[in-house]
Amino acid sequence: MSRSLDVVGDRWSVLVLRELYMGAARFEEIQIQTEATPQMLATRLKALEADGMIERHPYSEKPLRHEYRLTEKGRAFYPVIHALRAWGETWCKDESEELAVSFVHRECGHDVGLSNVCPHCGVPVERKDLDATLSQQFANERAGRRAAFKRK
Repeated sequence: MSRSLDVVGDRWSVLVLRELYMGAARFEEIQIQTEATPQMLATRLKALEADGMIERHPYSEKPLRHEYRLTEKGRAFYPVIHALRAWGETWCKDESEELAVSFVHRECGHDVGLSNVCPHCGVPVERKDLDATLSQQFANERAGRRAAFKRK
């Protein structure tokens, strides 16, 4: 447990990984959605890269810019993110709030709720097997962070 926490045992690393699972790949978008300072984010990205969780890939030569992608090791962390999400959705929200993200099993088209097994067909699912839809509230929160960042 201690060695695992050395890699991902802080809020910022977990939020960076959440954004990568949600499809963000560039520094600015990850910064916007995590609300990390540029220095904090750069430090976490470097640490996650050094630990083999992510890789940098250039997307622009002039100026040199990189995007970030999960490695096999990084993708293997998804069950932990899923467990944190399920726990948070169950225990950290008001009953009137809907799920922040709904996941549909691509193979059968059914919502999997907070489970990691499709309740319709009984197949264990991973992130790559799911299509995500943001709740309107969560989509608005993300859009609000993007708009606030652009106003700075």
